[in-house]
Amino acid sequence: MSEVAKHPAGRAGMLSLTIKERTALYAAYMPHIKGGGLFIPTNRPYQMGDQVYMLLTLMEDTNKLPVSGRVVWITPAGAQGSRQQGIGVQFDDNEGGNAVRQKIEGILGNALKSTRGTHTM
Repeated sequence: MSEVAKHPAGRAGMLSLTIKERTALYAAYMPHIKGGGLFIPTNRPYQMGDQVYMLLTLMEDTNKLPVSGRVVWITPAGAQGSRQQGIGVQFDDNEGGNAVRQKIEGILGNALKSTRGTHTM
């Protein structure tokens, strides 16, 4: 299984995302977005502002974290620099979004200060 796995969870706008490695989490996390967000590799069509619901599994934690958000970034197929196709989702400003942001930032710790490239920057 790849470091970031995605599967449709039955209906449009619902994604199940598993991130198993810290480096993959670093590459997907979007700390520059207010409230945090994640880049999700997908070839499904989305528009800016679309509401997205995710079930997120991080590292070895078997709990699926429900989080919702809005599409704020789109990397199209064939993007410059061979960037992976997908969407950036800003977490909603609610208990679920805040809990996921805090969990991700706790896992990443000092890596958040790194200047290594990510899927979006």
